[in-house]
Amino acid sequence: MDVFYWVSIYLATFIFMEFMAWFSHKYIMHGFLWSWHKDHHKKDHDSWFERNDLFFIFYAAVSIALMILWGEFGFWAGFPMAAGIFTYGMTYFFVHDIFIHQRFKIFRNSTSKYAKGLRRAHKMHHKNIHKNGGECFGMLWVPLKYFK
Repeated sequence: MDVFYWVSIYLATFIFMEFMAWFSHKYIMHGFLWSWHKDHHKKDHDSWFERNDLFFIFYAAVSIALMILWGEFGFWAGFPMAAGIFTYGMTYFFVHDIFIHQRFKIFRNSTSKYAKGLRRAHKMHHKNIHKNGGECFGMLWVPLKYFK
């Protein structure tokens, strides 16, 4: 029965992170921490790293804190929650940074309808280089209008 609870919490956390990604992108990245995120929309530096990468560090710290709570303080749900956040973060990194933004030059020739729609939607979001007015959506869901 413990396995059922762990898997359920892991999956629920992974799915919840899709909401958190949308929420933090819309209200935090395009809100009070726009100063960290704006270089992701309009590159103003020569570095491979962006200030926007600080958001990855924040979510990694949350995952690490949950692992510490599990290992040191016996918070049994900490491990599946940390694993869900970590897995979502890795998925986000592969989809957003590698597949969409091509920070590593792989997965360039994908022809699936989903891949094209995801790239199209993200491109439309990035057309707006300002704090306000950009449409925000998730990594795993994209409005149907982008799947032409």
